[in-house]
Amino acid sequence: MKLLSFSHAGRASWGCMVTQGLVDLGARHPDRFPDLKSFIAAGMPRDVLADLGGPDLRLCDVMLSPVIPNPDKIVLAAINYREAGQDVDKAPAYPVLFLRLASSQIGHGAPLIEPRSSRKLDFEGELAVIIGTGGRHITADRAMGHVAGYSIYNDASVRDWQKHSHQFTPGKNFAGTGAFGPWMVEAGDLPDPKEGLALVTRVNGVEKQRTVTSRMIFDIPYLISYISTFAPLEPGDVIVSGTCTGFGSTRRPQEFLVPGDVVEVEIEGIGVLSNPVQAER
Repeated sequence: MKLLSFSHAGRASWGCMVTQGLVDLGARHPDRFPDLKSFIAAGMPRDVLADLGGPDLRLCDVMLSPVIPNPDKIVLAAINYREAGQDVDKAPAYPVLFLRLASSQIGHGAPLIEPRSSRKLDFEGELAVIIGTGGRHITADRAMGHVAGYSIYNDASVRDWQKHSHQFTPGKNFAGTGAFGPWMVEAGDLPDPKEGLALVTRVNGVEKQRTVTSRMIFDIPYLISYISTFAPLEPGDVIVSGTCTGFGSTRRPQEFLVPGDVVEVEIEGIGVLSNPVQAER
């Protein structure tokens, strides 16, 4: 099942994809489950997804929101993929993690915003993990049982601001830079990322990044266990699992996004997250 958040006629809602459109589950269950996060927190009861019938809306008539517009926390890993020929012994001992503000997020189809203060907007295609069952001190062997589903993230980064100091926060939180979507695929509907899902990033149709999720240095169970040791995880929290090389600042010469570009991140079994680039007004 593909679950998503959206707005229609000025009203925020959530729902699921069916043939020919989407079912507006926020409208059908306004008191019980006003948003996708509340549905996840309740354990995603199957009665809500049973006997859905036909669609309430066409996908083309809604504006997609970030899959989880209101997470308690968004925790992201820095570069997290082994490259061909990389010595395993030279992998870092611990992941580099940072936080992103929910207010910096956008949905599928919304513009990535090149800020007025920089011309170094970069792209990073990543697998996003949505937490279903919260917890503290989650062990790696139990971690996958805490996953509600998966989505796609473009952790677009303002590189010069990211490099102002050793702290990533400024460059990772400009408004309109965290693209998240188009939907969440339930965990049971997707192979374990350890098996290797293809991840590809394209700019204007040209491939820039390609990897498989089995090449992660710190896999999903490890990230969940590590993060939950210092921060209790809550339903609807988002863990963005890191990118591979090939993003703009790793290229020679460097390639940064400009207004008019279109960035697509595709992950096998999930779909394509697409966003045009627009200059800040």
